[in-house]
Amino acid sequence: MSEESGPRAIAFFDVDNTLLRGASLYHVGLGAWRMRFISLADILSFGWNQTRFLAFGEDGINIARLRLRAMDMITGHTRTELITLSHDIFDSRLSHRLWPETVAVAHAHLEAGREVWLVTATAQEIADVIAERLELTGALGTKLATVDGIFTGQLVDGICHGERKAVVARGIAEARDIELAHCWAYSDSHNDIPLLELVGNPVAVNPDTTLRRYALARGWPIMHMKVAQLRAARASKKR
Repeated sequence: MSEESGPRAIAFFDVDNTLLRGASLYHVGLGAWRMRFISLADILSFGWNQTRFLAFGEDGINIARLRLRAMDMITGHTRTELITLSHDIFDSRLSHRLWPETVAVAHAHLEAGREVWLVTATAQEIADVIAERLELTGALGTKLATVDGIFTGQLVDGICHGERKAVVARGIAEARDIELAHCWAYSDSHNDIPLLELVGNPVAVNPDTTLRRYALARGWPIMHMKVAQLRAARASKKR
């Protein structure tokens, strides 16, 4: 990492459709189906919602209901199982769907001496694996309650979504005595407007319709990624 330049800062990144194309939950669900955590009907439902998510973003699906269904699927399983599954899914599916431009921006922040935190509605264990594999600072995700390492089906502090993302981002900045006016946030969804408005440098990434209008009205930068660039990155890895 290079010498820190400028004031201390954090760059916060959403995951789904910001750091990677589509919903990470779908790919974790597919892995869970292969490990017989869930049924074929479940994975077909996840697949349908993934299609809608790619087409319409969070406007097209009930994301909270989908997340709660995902929580149900791991109830009774262990944290160790979920972490092992997450590593497998990262290697087999998520790594091929990372937007190269967004990952490059995240690493540029690290090189500039800033912290980079994922802020996502996905389970903390999954978010931790993604952050670890990308060598980021850390992750703030949805915390699932456990007893003796086994998931109970309950949430700790609710889903890390919408306003909750702003709350946890503020908490990590205050804990590090970092001014939010110096920080960045990246997201594709209008649901993350509270997070984007929290920082001095908000950036819309492949924004949904509502966020795009909001960003344009406020002069926020907008990043556009294309599937062709994702395919090119995949092809280069195969050489």
